[in-house]
Amino acid sequence: MQAVDFNSDMGESFGPWTLGDGVDNELMGFISSANIATGFHAGDPGTMRRTVEQAKRLGVAIGAHPGFRDLVGFGRRHINATAQELVDDMLYQLGALREIARAQGVPLQHIKPHGALYMHLARDEEAARRLVENLQRVEPDLLLFCMPNSVIWRVACELGQPVVREFYADRDYDLSGSIVFTRNVRTLAPAAVAAKVLRACQTGLVRTVEGEDLFIEFDSICLHSDTPGALDLVKATREALDQAGIKVRAPR
Repeated sequence: MQAVDFNSDMGESFGPWTLGDGVDNELMGFISSANIATGFHAGDPGTMRRTVEQAKRLGVAIGAHPGFRDLVGFGRRHINATAQELVDDMLYQLGALREIARAQGVPLQHIKPHGALYMHLARDEEAARRLVENLQRVEPDLLLFCMPNSVIWRVACELGQPVVREFYADRDYDLSGSIVFTRNVRTLAPAAVAAKVLRACQTGLVRTVEGEDLFIEFDSICLHSDTPGALDLVKATREALDQAGIKVRAPR
């Protein structure tokens, strides 16, 4: 692998509440794509604007990060809703960030659903198809970040929506190729995360929770900003990529 995107979730504070260590500004200096919270699981208009401004200053590409309507659970609790209701919510959030970004003269590069909604779309064909059909109408060139070989990846490929396949630096994988979902992420060793990412970039392999290697193809590395010690993890990973001669750049 000669080059790879490096993305992280940004702007996930809300009003006076700051997420985690409040390291967004520092962390953004090491990534190439920022997934900006759009108000339903975190974020608010002012935070969205400031995050777009910071990304613009640093030359980081931006995308909408819509979630379930779940501020209390940070969008990591599943909510039973119809496919149409979910798509309405996602389009609402996409439009909010798009207009804030447009006021700053910044185009949206991508959309990446958040948390439990991301996992829901990875397996629910009705919701995934309805979302992609709507994206084809309103933003047919918008990159859709998703897990490789997931339902939404397959639907997007079928309908012609451009996709970016993700690799999760701070999450475990099982042999099905799915990430192991958790609400409480343990503290991770920066060197171990960096080594995991570098191995995946160089060999396409990741060690699963079953103790076996899994081959995975991807275009972007994701490391969550709310993972404990996220800034140290991102720094170590970026340093490993730089030393290996792997260029970090946005997908386009």
